[in-house]
Amino acid sequence: MTIQNILDRKGTKVFTIRPTATVRNAADQMRERGVAALVMESGGAIMGIVSERDIVNAMSRFGEHALSMSVKEILTLAIVTVTPGDSIKRAMSLMTRHRVRQLPVIAEGRLAGIVSVGDVVKQRLDDLEAESNVLRDVYIAAH
Repeated sequence: MTIQNILDRKGTKVFTIRPTATVRNAADQMRERGVAALVMESGGAIMGIVSERDIVNAMSRFGEHALSMSVKEILTLAIVTVTPGDSIKRAMSLMTRHRVRQLPVIAEGRLAGIVSVGDVVKQRLDDLEAESNVLRDVYIAAH
């Protein structure tokens, strides 16, 4: 299974934010859209990801002042990405190694989607269930 399988199921919609937007604006957008991260884009280029974790860390470090800071001041700059053809196993490995919960999907140099740890786990569980059903059916047919 590949990242494309996840995108086919969930879609390719990615919510983005400008580097100059405030942390409060980012938090509001995440709440309204029901997402845990926003991709920071400027001129079509991905500059980073601002996540709930980044906001919590900023609040812990800067207090209420963090809400008026720009997202570029608090976001995770190390961007780990995948392509649609990458395996789900590779995505799990990257998420574990880099301790990230979201991976932007890049196709032909452009943002093509985003996958979260929840998306990856759901896909993996669906794959295991399908495999289990096939094995059960083979076992039943053999007896």
